[in-house]
Amino acid sequence: MIDKLQNRDSMEWIVLIASIIVIWIASLWKILGGASSASKGAFLNDGGGRKNVLLVIAHPDDESMFFAPAIGYLISRGHNLHVLCISTGNADGMGDVRKEELYLASAVLKIPTQQVKVLDHPDLQDGFGKVWNRKLLADIIDKETQALRIDSIITFDEYGVSGHCNHRDVHQGVRELLHEVPDRHLEAWALASNNILRKYIGPVDIWLSTLFAKRQGSHYLPNSDPRKTYAAMAQHSSQWVWYRKLFVTFSSYSYVNTLKKIN
Repeated sequence: MIDKLQNRDSMEWIVLIASIIVIWIASLWKILGGASSASKGAFLNDGGGRKNVLLVIAHPDDESMFFAPAIGYLISRGHNLHVLCISTGNADGMGDVRKEELYLASAVLKIPTQQVKVLDHPDLQDGFGKVWNRKLLADIIDKETQALRIDSIITFDEYGVSGHCNHRDVHQGVRELLHEVPDRHLEAWALASNNILRKYIGPVDIWLSTLFAKRQGSHYLPNSDPRKTYAAMAQHSSQWVWYRKLFVTFSSYSYVNTLKKIN
């Protein structure tokens, strides 16, 4: 009797694990097969033509850890992508190293080095509890958008994916800019923060992203090459510890980005 119960428990575990593997593979298949899907082709295609896009991040590695699907989408469609990194990530005194790592990761993601700018402003230093002034951020971002003739900005949403204060401040800086220049033809998009369940279901989130994007009028961007995300994040060797390796493997942000418009 005990042996029968143990065998039944073993079979249930085998079925569960097999089901998870099947769902994971099916989700990856959908992502890879849907990377050129017309269902999301309208993003930044209004009016056609190549757009100048500014990705505003807080720290080196944000681009690889969170925005790789959006970056891949933009590059593959010929848009002109620039990256503005507000800090060097010098909280642990490794700012110079992390700056160089960002350039290496950008090369993996096919972003030209000359289109990546890293700031080291004394009032915009990396760290929890260090509040960044939204007006200062707006002014800095404004100068970049004018110098580069930016059409669209992509950045964090109000929660900032991980809740990091610097991520949230960057969002507020972009929102402040939009309020300051309402007459300028400049739009901004925020990376939607997922709840804890969706955040760690890897490619399986593609099904939920598809559903919610249709309901909410946002855009979901599948990652055409998830391996490139891993390779880009690996360039941040000072940050490439075991828990970030797990994060990149299981994070939904490695496989799909959902962008919602900032009003």
